[in-house]
Amino acid sequence: MGKKSVVISCPADTYSGYGARSRDFIKALLKLEEYDVKILSQRWGNCRFGYLKDHNEDDLFSRIIPQLTAQPDIWIQCTVPNEFQKIGKYNIGLTAGIETTVCHNSWLDGCNRMDLVIVSAQHAKEVFEKTTFDIKNNQTGQIQGKIKVTTPIEVLFEGGDVSKYLPKKYDNRGSVTRELNKIKESFCFINVGHWMQGDYGHDRKNIGYTVKSFLETFKNKKNAPALILKTQQVGTSIIDREEILRRINHLRGQVKGTLPNIYLFHGEVSDDEINEFYNHPKVKAMVSHTKGEGFGRPLLEFALVNKPIIVSGWSGHLDFLDKDFSIMLGGKLENVHPSAQVKNLILGEGQWFTPDDSQTGHAYKEIFKNYKKYLTLAKRQGYKIRTDFSFDAMVNQLKMILDGRLPKFPEQVELTLPKLELPKLEKL
Repeated sequence: MGKKSVVISCPADTYSGYGARSRDFIKALLKLEEYDVKILSQRWGNCRFGYLKDHNEDDLFSRIIPQLTAQPDIWIQCTVPNEFQKIGKYNIGLTAGIETTVCHNSWLDGCNRMDLVIVSAQHAKEVFEKTTFDIKNNQTGQIQGKIKVTTPIEVLFEGGDVSKYLPKKYDNRGSVTRELNKIKESFCFINVGHWMQGDYGHDRKNIGYTVKSFLETFKNKKNAPALILKTQQVGTSIIDREEILRRINHLRGQVKGTLPNIYLFHGEVSDDEINEFYNHPKVKAMVSHTKGEGFGRPLLEFALVNKPIIVSGWSGHLDFLDKDFSIMLGGKLENVHPSAQVKNLILGEGQWFTPDDSQTGHAYKEIFKNYKKYLTLAKRQGYKIRTDFSFDAMVNQLKMILDGRLPKFPEQVELTLPKLELPKLEKL
């Protein structure tokens, strides 16, 4: 029996979060050894191409095709749902989903064009299934029905690569290590993520709030810890870095007193360098006051090195972070601020998370004062992820989903035709 043909339209060759998700998904599919996989390479916003060549991903690069020439058995699109198209005999939409409590109606339509939708976390599945929109008569304005998702939705977590993200012994030869060695503080919190659009307290990763809450918590304290920001806006340019520094200095100017240090690491780093970053003895804990996550890959990867995490207690990362092993901040859901809204993507009627200020300050102090206690819990968190949320566990989950959902495709059978004997011609 021949392998089923699969074409995946995705940004696998880009430096982006969706690019990483695409590459992991393709590798998981290949590991099943049941599919003939080809890739239609797509862009992702302004993110640059070239990841596959830069990282010697020759097997994936060799599978890129310039265009679709025949209908595949299985068509998979890794993108936002409003871009889903039905092209194959069986069609799968792969998406990280949504960070708020509601999605645009075009996303529901996109999901319903597919035969199956796969999301990264239970949060996205619940939002897609609960979101509905009224169908109104254009002339009378009367409600004639509702738009809702009717396509089945499955959750496939983004498995952690335990060969890349793992506890390591200190080695002072790495380039990242040499930079971190220059930091005078021995205790540093780290925050990782893009500083996106939005006024103070409203950007999705909530980095502005992270900076100010850290400054307020440790101002005028002797031997205060430091905060390391691994962030950028959309690129790695000098202009981008200068804008990030301007924002940090603006927030520092709003807090009175003797302030703790904040260090900025700007630009791209490799997986090995990130793991070096996370394992450095001065990096003690990760903090994320995120407004909402479709999954939260940096949180999963940091947890694999067995260090504590402070995080908002809402959205996609709750699938893999255990409230008994990490500090989950309480708070409330609030409507998305106009400064953070994105047309057809992050809607004003949607809500996301705002941490409670008192819990935020308490969490910082708890980790700083009782680090050994939380380090023990973090080791249990790391074990849980290595066991239940590894790449191999993701492969097994993908197999279960596909085995349970894919239809029987008609096999191409070689026809055996009867041998024809032509009549002999006689000379007249």
